[in-house]
Amino acid sequence: MEPQIQYARTDDGVSIAYTTTGDGPPVLYCPSHSISMQSRRSDTTSVGRELAAPTSFTTFDHPGIGASQRDVSDFSLDAQVRAIEAVAARIADDRFTLVATTTGTAGAALYAARHPDRVRALACLFPAPPLFTELYAAAMREDWSLARRRWASMAFPDGPVSSQRWYSTAIRESMTAEVAAAYIEEFARADLREIYRRIPVPTLLCIGQAEQSGGAALALASLVPDCRVAVISAGVAAEPAAAILEFMGVAAAQPNTALHGESSTPALAGAARGTAIILFTDIVDSTGLTERMGDAAFRAPSRALDERVRAAIRECGGTPVAGKVLGDGVMGVFTSAAEAIDAARRCVELSAESELRLHIGLHAGDVIREADNVYGGAVNTASRICGLSTPGEVLVSQTIRDLARTSADVTFEDRGEHALKGIEDPVRVFAVRWRP
Repeated sequence: MEPQIQYARTDDGVSIAYTTTGDGPPVLYCPSHSISMQSRRSDTTSVGRELAAPTSFTTFDHPGIGASQRDVSDFSLDAQVRAIEAVAARIADDRFTLVATTTGTAGAALYAARHPDRVRALACLFPAPPLFTELYAAAMREDWSLARRRWASMAFPDGPVSSQRWYSTAIRESMTAEVAAAYIEEFARADLREIYRRIPVPTLLCIGQAEQSGGAALALASLVPDCRVAVISAGVAAEPAAAILEFMGVAAAQPNTALHGESSTPALAGAARGTAIILFTDIVDSTGLTERMGDAAFRAPSRALDERVRAAIRECGGTPVAGKVLGDGVMGVFTSAAEAIDAARRCVELSAESELRLHIGLHAGDVIREADNVYGGAVNTASRICGLSTPGEVLVSQTIRDLARTSADVTFEDRGEHALKGIEDPVRVFAVRWRP
């Protein structure tokens, strides 16, 4: 049974169709196709359906789409914000989680920037897909059928065919080629960097595994003051839905999430894989110190420094890894590169207060979580970068430098590319320099 469609009206008189179902924390969802098609989808799970089960779930059709007013010509970001404002006014709770997909993410982010008093948190799915360009909009106008099939194959690259067919049909029945092209042109022209820089609420970006789209989304993530990232598989609706629900602190039906790091919510405790900011420390010449000092004499200051470093990681917003780390090191994972650099600075200060010195390195990338430990190539890279640093120095990868360039109050000194043991490609590293 389809949910009952209701209508709200924007400040400039456009009629917006929306539905609300369920009980629980309020979610306002901005899909890329019509709500009527979403409710009729039965061959596979959908993000909306997964989110709706444990929440008070509201979704709507943008102007010109689905059951909303079709005879419109304004598809600007301001028009999209007005549609969200109209529907949000009908949500009883004072604040809600705002979720948006693909072309709707720019308007949702702009709404969050303008209305932080209404948005508890923002989640954006595929916020910077490279396919959405003005050239793609022109291709839609030229061959609507082919463009829909390409869109569907991007959403479900591995099938099944039934999902690809459903998606193509959903687009065709939701909007005309002209409307789809207009929304894509608005998205392509939007100054996403400026919009994301203004987001004042906790934000989750769900990004794809493709290098191009993932890199673009990570660049956006570096601009948001309070941002987490989830790396998900395209077409697997349970992954972003579970990530969003855990980001909200709501129990998810599917535990397989791709969040990284740890936040003020209980979101990350069960994460199996995802992207993390990794801080790695290791005591300088621990083997030689043990030989010279003796096991007992070395372990006392080593244990004390270990405890203080772990406390500093927690204080700066990270999570110290409880499992065993190579050597006498401590590893912490973060959701923010700026917070990780703050923790690294604190580790340098703690080392200066101790009789032991530290190597410190930072990197960001995909990790695998198992019980109390974190594994993966990104961890190995962070460890190798740590080993390159001189005592009391903090070295970071270019990934960290790019993420923290505008959010951390530091400068970076280019140390060039280095061939790291066990890593195929050279890695460019930078030394962190704190401003006076």
